[in-house]
Amino acid sequence: MGPVCVTLTALPYLALSAMPAWTCKPHAELTPTELYAILRLRSEVFVVEQNCVFLDMDGKDLEGRTEHLMAWKNGALLAYCRLLEPALNEGKAIIGRVITAPAARGTGLGHELMRRAKAEVERLWPGEPVYLGAQARLRGYYAGHGFVPVTDEYMEDGIPHIGMLLDRRA
Repeated sequence: MGPVCVTLTALPYLALSAMPAWTCKPHAELTPTELYAILRLRSEVFVVEQNCVFLDMDGKDLEGRTEHLMAWKNGALLAYCRLLEPALNEGKAIIGRVITAPAARGTGLGHELMRRAKAEVERLWPGEPVYLGAQARLRGYYAGHGFVPVTDEYMEDGIPHIGMLLDRRA
């Protein structure tokens, strides 16, 4: 089993007894069941729900020190994001493929996912800036987590996006 994210921060909207189990691990340590659940949730949300026809398996899951942050409860993957290492991304860590399962939305789990993603990036790559390509409609959400816009809006898979950066070196 890979490293486990064990910060005991209570989710703001979930009872402590309902807290999911968090794990963060590299691709090589994912079980077949975990990998299947990740790819299924990414497909369910990005391809089916958001109607984005794209090749999700882009090879970045296998690159360098890519990590997968996951929240599990009763065998179900409730939240997920992918963390890409700065060395392969112009000196910026990347938080991507950010997902909260439809059944877990509105619970505060997405905010906990972002808090934990930033903490994992800091643990893995201390002090490195963090980039994400946010859906433009979520600009305020990510701004609430310290990210600032660094690009103009652009279209990706038919959805307006904006590049945002959290620079902890400034």
